[in-house]
Amino acid sequence: MIPDQRIHDLNQSLLANHQFQLNYVTDLLGRRQLDAQDIIRQIVDFQVAIPSWALGTGGTRFGRYPSGGEPRSLEEKIEDVGLLHRLNGSSNSISLHIPWDIPQDIPALEQQLREQKLVIDSVNSNTFQDQKEQPYSYKFGSLLHTEEATRQQAIQHNIDCIGYGKQLGAKVLTVWLADGSNFPGQQHFRQAYQRTADSLASIYEAMPSDWTMLIEYKPYEPHFYSMVIPDWGTSYALSQATGKNAQVLVDLGHHLPNTNIEQIVARLLHFGRLGGFHFNGSSYGDDDLTTGSSKPFQLFLIFNELVDGKLDQAVNNPAVAYMIDASHNTKDPLEDLLQSVNSILTSYAKALIVDRATLRDAQLNNDVVKAEEILRDAFLTDVRPLVMEAYRQSGGALDPIAAYRAERIREQLIQRRGKLSVSTGL
Repeated sequence: MIPDQRIHDLNQSLLANHQFQLNYVTDLLGRRQLDAQDIIRQIVDFQVAIPSWALGTGGTRFGRYPSGGEPRSLEEKIEDVGLLHRLNGSSNSISLHIPWDIPQDIPALEQQLREQKLVIDSVNSNTFQDQKEQPYSYKFGSLLHTEEATRQQAIQHNIDCIGYGKQLGAKVLTVWLADGSNFPGQQHFRQAYQRTADSLASIYEAMPSDWTMLIEYKPYEPHFYSMVIPDWGTSYALSQATGKNAQVLVDLGHHLPNTNIEQIVARLLHFGRLGGFHFNGSSYGDDDLTTGSSKPFQLFLIFNELVDGKLDQAVNNPAVAYMIDASHNTKDPLEDLLQSVNSILTSYAKALIVDRATLRDAQLNNDVVKAEEILRDAFLTDVRPLVMEAYRQSGGALDPIAAYRAERIREQLIQRRGKLSVSTGL
């Protein structure tokens, strides 16, 4: 943990320039009848969960290049997320992946979470790979498997995940299925869907009434002919059939190239079924790169819909769970996560300054150019001083990555955990 005084000292060297930039954007927004401090408060309140599996170096089918100092246990993962939250004040929760991070000493974990000012917000089940102790294989599916024993095994695993989550105060179960087929005729599409729906219903029945089930979709991979939940419409239909606490989860990488994700977000908000987000960056498919690294304008447009839905009293959608879902092969995982959070908050801040009254007027009058220019104006406004000020007001660093490097955190982690340490689950 970086001491408060050290954060203060690091901020002090940047403060004069930061204050100059903050004063400028505050005056600029004031001329637009916008309160910069109100926007900063909203940024401070926005929290993005960190997944336990993103704290180590990811990879591809062809290679993995560990960065060293990776967390070898859930306790060390909590420590790393605590460090991120200390630096930016915007990552106060952890999403667990079971069985990679099964909690053991619950009282000790609860104490550590309190000390780090963190919570466990969700648990993610894993039926996309076989575990050593399981009697039945998921080679041909899990919740859709033709054999009841295999389906029951997958159902029980999800119920077990709920049990682990309850011990640590989580209230969200995320279900992503690798179930699908690779060849024509391999599966009966309608029966596979129905078996999946029945399995989800069994899990839902075992879920506490104050929990939410997030149903994720993906158009391809690991199967390349069909996926049982390939799109948001299928996920929406399953959530409708499962129950009121079942919602759709949108992973930004789980779309075919050039998909209009912001329209999907608007539709789900309209239906009241947008439950969660997995943020990452994507150029081709499920790239799992740094959020906002290649398509920052699309990320802004997505947040434009999120903010618009939040302000619209006609929208009846539950609170959305935000999380990063990334795989780091060439970057330091902690630096990558700091970059992603920064991109998310920056896009959110830009969406908050959109002139919605004028935009709505332009839309109603079919003024295409004016409507587009309003969005472009917000997107091109430099809101970084607002995000930096949100970090500072949260007790964090004005420049989290610079602070991380100044403290040589990765070198410290390598010294303590070893150069060859490998994060659990990877």
